[in-house]
Amino acid sequence: MRNFKKLKNFLLDVFFPKFCLGCGKEKTWLCQDCQALLEIQEENFCPVCGKVTFDFKTHDFCKRKTSLEGLFWAVDYNNPLVKKLILKFKYESFAKELAQPLAKVLISHFLLTGFFQGRALDNSQFVLVPIPLTKRRLKWRGFNQAEEISKEISKFSQLPVENFLIREKEREPQMKIQDLKKRKENIKGVFSCHLPEKVKGKKILLIDDVCTTRATLEEAAKVLKKAGAKQVWAAVIAFSSKT
Repeated sequence: MRNFKKLKNFLLDVFFPKFCLGCGKEKTWLCQDCQALLEIQEENFCPVCGKVTFDFKTHDFCKRKTSLEGLFWAVDYNNPLVKKLILKFKYESFAKELAQPLAKVLISHFLLTGFFQGRALDNSQFVLVPIPLTKRRLKWRGFNQAEEISKEISKFSQLPVENFLIREKEREPQMKIQDLKKRKENIKGVFSCHLPEKVKGKKILLIDDVCTTRATLEEAAKVLKKAGAKQVWAAVIAFSSKT
């Protein structure tokens, strides 16, 4: 098995060589120098009003309606390098290895915010839940990018990854829809929760790659809350205020 993996990696390097998307350095999608240049957020934000909610012990949740307790995002999606990394990861089958450096960026954000040191994670009930793909899209892409990021975060945090959500309905990709109202309507009803008995009472950290309008994260959180989740937070690699 080990020899097969070495052969596979060798062939991928030969036929699909990796070059840093920032500087062009060989054998990596994101070199350490370029990663160090990324401006990683040091705070997390209310998913509705955008105010900082850094102190997990005392912060007040926004009074406006939301199913999320808080939103973590590591970098600005409108950074040209970030956009290149995300698009490569989402739409190219042989860029699965990007999960590791991208997850490292999100982990750095968690450490800067103090989330991994705070009371929020001091609980065995906390689990990582990736935003799912439909079966058709998963087959086409070959992997779920949110799940791959979750696995890397799990290695660091020791938090379990649980696929509590199922994406049952095929809809137009959210990135193609500009209008916020249409995005909310497009994503409505696409998720279902299986094994609700395991969700009940859990604190959940939803994982995805990009957030723009929060419509996908809100819909997923709503389904999990309905199934009995105690808290639902969300974390993404990149956030864009432009829809």
